[in-house]
Amino acid sequence: MQSTVPHATLQTRVRVSNPEMENPFEWRAVSTEDVCAGRRIAIFAVPAAFSPTCSDEHLPGFEKLYSEIRAHGIDEVYCLSVNDAFVMFQWAKALNVKNVKMLPDGNGEFTRKMGMLVEYTEDGMGLRSWRYAMVVNDGQIECMLSEPGFGDNAPDAPMTASDAVSLLSWLKTNQEDSDTSAESWKVSYSVE
Repeated sequence: MQSTVPHATLQTRVRVSNPEMENPFEWRAVSTEDVCAGRRIAIFAVPAAFSPTCSDEHLPGFEKLYSEIRAHGIDEVYCLSVNDAFVMFQWAKALNVKNVKMLPDGNGEFTRKMGMLVEYTEDGMGLRSWRYAMVVNDGQIECMLSEPGFGDNAPDAPMTASDAVSLLSWLKTNQEDSDTSAESWKVSYSVE
């Protein structure tokens, strides 16, 4: 299992203040360093925007528990998917997401470097992210909650380990002042 977040560039769209623009957004390349440096964040990855489990449970769960997760020393919560910025924006809009930040990994660069890129080719979905959640502290991975059964064309995309409740439970159990070793926890729950 990786101990640090790999360098990757994510192509995002950001709102700009320009009344002359019909569509007041512009492209902005955001590096993983921009997202992670000097902060303790939660990132959860989903196989596909607008898919049933991702839309009905995964993203809404993190949106619902956003404040409680933040109360446990998390500076921000991010949803990552191998989808482009347009899709991620429309998905957040469709679900009325106000708090969780969307991270488009349209080229799959981050997901590939994390070792979490899998094929969903049997369903016609191409390359996607495996479902997982992690806590990252200044680029260091403190915990990785990865779903069981990792592999290409898995028969289902379970959500038993990477949901918001599981991440919150880990945060509650592993407070910064706890004597529990994050490294020993990773060994118990990794996808190896």
